[in-house]
Amino acid sequence: MYVTENHALAATSADTVVRELRDRAEIVDALYRFALGQDLRDKDLFASSFAVDAELDFQPAAAKWGGSAPLMTGRDFIVATILDGFAGRVDTTHQVTNPRIAIDGDTARLTALVEAQHLLTVEHDTFALLKNRYDVDLVRADGRWLMSRVRIENVWYQGDPTAIFGG
Repeated sequence: MYVTENHALAATSADTVVRELRDRAEIVDALYRFALGQDLRDKDLFASSFAVDAELDFQPAAAKWGGSAPLMTGRDFIVATILDGFAGRVDTTHQVTNPRIAIDGDTARLTALVEAQHLLTVEHDTFALLKNRYDVDLVRADGRWLMSRVRIENVWYQGDPTAIFGG
């Protein structure tokens, strides 16, 4: 499920190392686009992180506090569910750490920790601070990496998680 190899690079020659380092930077950038796109409410940036047929599964995280979330399938549905659902209601900030990557040709796996702060726009005292593990599958398409499957598990939370999707 998670990327746990005990080395960072598989490549050994100078040419392949440079190629792999570029891929790794682009792979992590897909998750950065996801995070910053939410925080800036930038639909184009947010959408640019996903493959057209992507799947985002926030259900394991929501289940941790007894909540529920839809299984989001398709880039347009993901963008609408998250950005339109938060518009004017929830302010967010995301920090991405500890990325681990495994590349296999034009597919890759990414494991990372993401700390996500969600505050009600009109009342920042109502918030949910989440530390989540992300398990991500990616595909290379048109010269860049896109997330095709994102599974989010909650490690811990503080506050009121219903601030995310409502009560």
